[in-house]
Amino acid sequence: MIWYVLALVLGLALIGAVAALVVTERQPRPPKPVAPSAAVEGREALDVVDAGLRRLTGECLRSGRSLPDLYAVVYSEERLGLLLAGAEEDAPAPWTAEADGERWTVSSDALRRPGPEGEPALPYALTVTVGLDGADRVLVDLSRASGPVSVAGPDEEVRSLARAVVAEALTGPVGALAEVTLVGSVAGEGLVADDVPQASRLHTAASLEEAFAVAASAGPVQPEPGSTDVTQIFRLIEGSSRIAVQGEAPHLFVVDASQLPRREGALDGLRRGDALLVLGDAPAGWRWRAGAGGSLDTGPLGLEITRHVGRLAESHPASR
Repeated sequence: MIWYVLALVLGLALIGAVAALVVTERQPRPPKPVAPSAAVEGREALDVVDAGLRRLTGECLRSGRSLPDLYAVVYSEERLGLLLAGAEEDAPAPWTAEADGERWTVSSDALRRPGPEGEPALPYALTVTVGLDGADRVLVDLSRASGPVSVAGPDEEVRSLARAVVAEALTGPVGALAEVTLVGSVAGEGLVADDVPQASRLHTAASLEEAFAVAASAGPVQPEPGSTDVTQIFRLIEGSSRIAVQGEAPHLFVVDASQLPRREGALDGLRRGDALLVLGDAPAGWRWRAGAGGSLDTGPLGLEITRHVGRLAESHPASR
């Protein structure tokens, strides 16, 4: 009887220990903190992204295939990844298709090897940094939104993010021909520092209606004397085909949510390939929210941003 009782007690103790172990294993373990390298945070990351997108256009144009419909770029120091809106499993060399063709990746070493350079005027000129996902830098093509891109949250976070996006569009290598128009009150809010170059591509307008009209009436883009930039820009329209738009540069408009017109047809002047960034909560194709701690919820995109680009620019000014 003693042995029976002892065996029963030991059995119950073993069952309890196993149950405790299972509960412990099921509890989520916090991710290991990963800090981005200086190469990912710095301006050189944009040079790598620019080289990768140029290489992509070169490979596609050389082979006569349409450009992929990418909406985001993810860069770690070792690899560059393209996130595609439509799956394409046949990636051109040196790219490799992953995730059933929804992601194309290439190593940084492969980009350093000789290959077609592509068009200086990229179709992805409104691809800008939105922040960091752990050790990775994440960029989004704002022109792929089906309507405005709104950013809600604490005012200082929203403004710092917008300031960094505008600066990168004007000074970064990816947006070499992009035009930027600050609309209404944001034109006088100091979103652009005095030392930011490329002022010829920065405009202001009293209203969105005026901004759209001026952009539509502008003549073909004229490269600076001696510049190798061309005025023919290849774009993807709704992911269907590659279309050549002669002389038109992609345009980023920035407006405060309080001055966004709500009447029907007010945004009809926004051309495909352009983007409208709204500061504050508003009806939008992509509704984002900046957190007080510096994070960014990208809504339908599902991209996890632990530190948005405004915080990145403040801590690492050379990242623009």
